[in-house]
Amino acid sequence: MADVLMSICQAASPRCLIGFILKTALILFSALSFLGYGSACFFSRYMKDEFVRYHLGSQRLIVGGLQCCAGIGLLAGFSQLWMGQAAAGGLALMMLIAVIVRIRIKDSMLQTIPALLYLALNAYLCVTGF
Repeated sequence: MADVLMSICQAASPRCLIGFILKTALILFSALSFLGYGSACFFSRYMKDEFVRYHLGSQRLIVGGLQCCAGIGLLAGFSQLWMGQAAAGGLALMMLIAVIVRIRIKDSMLQTIPALLYLALNAYLCVTGF
């Protein structure tokens, strides 16, 4: 699928090629971020402490597993577009909940900005498709 899009973009315009490269980079960035963050939920003492601070200590492993699965889903979206969109939508929803949690525990705006950015990124990927 990516090869077909690439040849269409090359025939169309350099602007289309730049858009294709940018979207691919955003997908890879989000996928690798969530694979890393999800894995950290299983192994990092810091993450264990953070989830206690969020009042979600018992959900840490579930959240980590979902984030790893969604990161894999984003990568699978390169061949199965619907899977990438579903993963991006799930991550956007998860980040919306993360923003709400951060507001509820009275985190600063600086602490909340990463969740807002990942919410916007994955909502964009979900809506615009792969």
